Amino acid sequence: MAKILLAEDDELMQKIVQKVLTRENYEVDIVTNGKEAFEKLEESNYGYDLVITDLMMPYANGFEIISKLKNNPSQKPVSVIIVSNASNEDMIMESFKLGADDFLKKPIIPAELLIRVKRLLMK
Repeated sequence: MAKILLAEDDELMQKIVQKVLTRENYEVDIVTNGKEAFEKLEESNYGYDLVITDLMMPYANGFEIISKLKNNPSQKPVSVIIVSNASNEDMIMESFKLGADDFLKKPIIPAELLIRVKRLLMK
């Protein structure tokens, strides 16, 4: 079973994503800010198969999470999906430059999220 970390400060988004993914038997851990995301990543020794993160969160943002995940050669590769309502093209491009694997605009379409998650986990 794949382990997924969801870093999202919007409670409704947390519930939607968790429901969609747990229905498909994925294990989902939820954190509400970047600081908690870093703590969970450290606790698990970067043992997640996928990280889904919002860009704008308290304490540390999605850009910092991507950087930490993609610039640490001592850990296994972890795919990252950005989920954000950011419509600023520069922010989206910056997330891809840092190493994000995919981007979904809020509000998400649950079926689309699931397809993208499955595609990344098959790598």
